[in-house]
Amino acid sequence: MADDARNKHRLQSVELDEESLAAVSRDQEQERQIAIFDLLEENYFAPEGADGGPYDLRMGLVDNRLVLDVRGPSYERRHILSLSPFRGLIRDYFMICESYYQAIRNSTPQQIEALDMGRRGLHNEASELLRTRLAGKVDTDLDTARRLFTLICALHWRG
Repeated sequence: MADDARNKHRLQSVELDEESLAAVSRDQEQERQIAIFDLLEENYFAPEGADGGPYDLRMGLVDNRLVLDVRGPSYERRHILSLSPFRGLIRDYFMICESYYQAIRNSTPQQIEALDMGRRGLHNEASELLRTRLAGKVDTDLDTARRLFTLICALHWRG
């Protein structure tokens, strides 16, 4: 992807709707902050029909749907996605993350690596699904979709 397109279509800010968030563990808060930092460091985010960014993104949940409010210099749109296709992946991702966080504290490096590989595999699968669900609305690269999926999960964490 050309650097021009990357610079023209990118997120400059990401905000999670505070009303959609629940109290989280230290590990979950750190993962959320890292995802936002990494997302802002490097991303490709090209809303359909937009002339160019940078864009501001606000993510939240309304009636169990993902709401993406996107604003740019000449673009303002709300995208709403059903989360039904993600439910199983989100549930499995939470379970494997919980196992991973426990393993970090008291398991062998081989066990940690196996859990991390499973976690990354689920993350990639969910990211591809997100890219598919966003088709015709917003184009992203895989790394951007991965970080957005992490933030979708952050909106689902329930302490």
